[in-house]
Amino acid sequence: MAEFARRQGFDVEVAKFEDWDPAGRAFDTIIAAMTWHWIDPAAGAAKAAGLLRPEGRLAVFWNVGQPPPDLAGAFSEVYQRVLPDTPFAHTSSDPLAAYEQFFTKAANEIEQVGAFHEPQRWQFDWERRYTKDQWLEQVPTFGGHSKFSPTKLDQLLAGLGDTIDAIGGSFAMRYAAVAVTASRRADSA
Repeated sequence: MAEFARRQGFDVEVAKFEDWDPAGRAFDTIIAAMTWHWIDPAAGAAKAAGLLRPEGRLAVFWNVGQPPPDLAGAFSEVYQRVLPDTPFAHTSSDPLAAYEQFFTKAANEIEQVGAFHEPQRWQFDWERRYTKDQWLEQVPTFGGHSKFSPTKLDQLLAGLGDTIDAIGGSFAMRYAAVAVTASRRADSA
């Protein structure tokens, strides 16, 4: 990701967020998209508080995909057959509820730092239609999928592709973008 950004002309600093040296810089906004669960939430919230200007905002968010129930079940069957020992083989019937632990933990840790106004949760629902090819192009980028052997990944993609073909070659995926956000109190130092 860093190399891709550099090729696009962006300056990039690579570091673990909790250990990153801001070199005296302060920020109005810190955003973590689909990544906050990889950061120690207590240390991350404290770091963010130290980086934000007064009333600056921390926003951490996740996009939670919610496929149609029949398709979700069929996808799960493919994972159970190809990769039975992965969490993907046992997907929740309510993906949004499965992410609840991330939302709650982020809000609790932000609040416990004591430097933020009360965290808020914002949710934005949206939908996107995927063709089989569009969906299969994304699958290898999902968390943990890059660690599957090429043979298993090929089997997975074939099974998922067959499943999408069986319902007509495309589907609509509902998403909930859920943000946990808080602004830094002006009176915190």
